[in-house]
Amino acid sequence: MSKADVCFLPAHTMLDLVRQRKISATELLDCHLDQIENVNSKINAIVTLDEERARVTAKNIDQRIMTQAPLGLLEGLPVAHKDLTVTKGIRTTFGSPLYEDFIPDQDALIVERFRHSGAVTLGKTNTPEFGAGSQTFNKVFGATRNPYDLDKTCGGSSGGAAAALASGLVPIADGSDLGGSLRNPASFCNVVGLRPSTGLIPTWPNPSAWFPLSVLGPMARTVKDVSLMLSAIAGPDPRCPLSIAQSPDIFRQDLGRDFSGVRVAWSRTLGDLPVDDEVLKVIETAVHRLEDTGCIIEEVDPNLTEADEVFHVLRAWHMESALGELLAAHPDQFKDTLIWNIEQGRTLTGPDVARAERLRSTMFERLNRFMNTYEFIICPVTQVLPFDVDLPYVSKINGSTLSNYLDWMKSCFRVSATGHPALSVPAGFSSSGLPVGLQIVGRFRDDFGVLQFGHAFEQLSEFWKVRPKI
Repeated sequence: MSKADVCFLPAHTMLDLVRQRKISATELLDCHLDQIENVNSKINAIVTLDEERARVTAKNIDQRIMTQAPLGLLEGLPVAHKDLTVTKGIRTTFGSPLYEDFIPDQDALIVERFRHSGAVTLGKTNTPEFGAGSQTFNKVFGATRNPYDLDKTCGGSSGGAAAALASGLVPIADGSDLGGSLRNPASFCNVVGLRPSTGLIPTWPNPSAWFPLSVLGPMARTVKDVSLMLSAIAGPDPRCPLSIAQSPDIFRQDLGRDFSGVRVAWSRTLGDLPVDDEVLKVIETAVHRLEDTGCIIEEVDPNLTEADEVFHVLRAWHMESALGELLAAHPDQFKDTLIWNIEQGRTLTGPDVARAERLRSTMFERLNRFMNTYEFIICPVTQVLPFDVDLPYVSKINGSTLSNYLDWMKSCFRVSATGHPALSVPAGFSSSGLPVGLQIVGRFRDDFGVLQFGHAFEQLSEFWKVRPKI
């Protein structure tokens, strides 16, 4: 097996090889560092590399293995962290020139959990400026390209993570999702991304600790690897008021399940969204394949009438809260779309936010009733195929003009507004070879059920095995 072949093994297989001493943690790291050297300059996924620190960590793991010391859940697996996530001693820029040379003095909680589980941090993955937008580019590092077509975007905002996974640069990576930032790039890059239930993975430090729409989450090449990651990084923390008091041990269980007779809602457009014909063609094929699991698929749309207003209001409020003062101090250091979003937040009134909260509660109650009948909703992750890497965002879909830089992501952000867990799993490829993902939405806080259904589909399709031809 070549070094490159090793880099495309599932993470759980790599973990078994390390534990069985068939490959050392140092050798596994070397395989990935070689892949980074050979490929990263073409896609620009990993923007800060800390090889020296990674080698020290891998060497220490090998010594523990030799002494038969207890091993962590992710022992020896290389991991890269999104450049929005603070990492002690490793540059974290947030994709902004204002933080181009910023080196944090603390780790985020998710980074602590990766390290305590034995993962080997090797660097940071690219993200758009302050994570705003589902196209990964910024003034600090430039754009990240799609490994399946270097002229196309990898999506965002966890685009660097998705591209790195698809290219074999790392076997696991973390990301975050407000309006689709774990699911959109996963769809564009033929990998798996889970937007978990709020609080499943606690966020700390977090200046907006009570804000429910932004979550951290796992990305990998297979659903089983995502579940493996959750077993290490999920679980409550007293510093996080929204964290769920649920043991992460459930994610160590077998994902196998019989879906015979399970009712599934198939929503082509989540009600009324324009969706590219090629995207729908791929998704429709995937839906037919899902019937082989024995589930009962019915074409029906959930009523998400309030989702657009809820999302736009709460996102704008959050953007102003998080970045308003920084924009006032440095108005020339922000991209136009981010300025627009922050200014939208400045125009909000108390009644605007109160109305959004009421609408969100109404929608949540209605969707819960809907999902008493249907255990899952399946729909497109994205409404378009990966587009030109030089295009900041999509402004038209099927002739329909979109009003702002967010509205091409409605198929993701409508789900975000509901609070339900959602998975993007590889569903196939367009006629030009571009990846398309299937979105699986589960019942409130049933993240494990979503992973089980995604795993069942993955076993039927195995699209994750299709490597990009870089």
